[in-house]
Amino acid sequence: MERQMEKQVEKQMDKQRNIIIEKGRMEDLDELEKLYNELNDALAAGINYPGWLRGIYPVRENAEEGLEEDCLYVARCDGKIAGTIILSHKPEEGYHTVTWKSEDDYGRVAVVHTLAVHPEFRGWGIGKALMDFSIRHCKEAGLESIRLDVYEKNEPAIGLYESSGFEYIATVDLGYGEYGLDWFKLYERLL
Repeated sequence: MERQMEKQVEKQMDKQRNIIIEKGRMEDLDELEKLYNELNDALAAGINYPGWLRGIYPVRENAEEGLEEDCLYVARCDGKIAGTIILSHKPEEGYHTVTWKSEDDYGRVAVVHTLAVHPEFRGWGIGKALMDFSIRHCKEAGLESIRLDVYEKNEPAIGLYESSGFEYIATVDLGYGEYGLDWFKLYERLL
């Protein structure tokens, strides 16, 4: 039993060593769209913690905007995009309704959008690797903090963010009630 657990830990470490995180490129657009669609299909077939819907969010246009603004990053495993994250300076409108730990100068604040992991790579630590990268990257860029929102029932993501040092700020309505997503938790991590 103990040896079996050691092998699982070794296998997980091997997977993590093969994760390369880099800026996304326009030639990644088709693969990013495929990742979003396959993820949304998997969510629809199981427990849809984030409440995402194919054709609604995330979609090709979200990736395209992140690439055009040069703020989309991809995690590659064996040459395939295993996950992605957008680190912009654009808050959701509801962000302006709460008091944050840092000032509201979004030139010095990163906002996490569209953290997505391909279902084929679930359990590989891709989400954690992307969050660790985001924190490192934003610190190196001299930013003050990182903010994000998460659907209140997305327990796996909330656990990831809290374990990455993000602190709960408030729960707000971001205007997605028509999709059954009434309340979002806001989090911030000072750098």
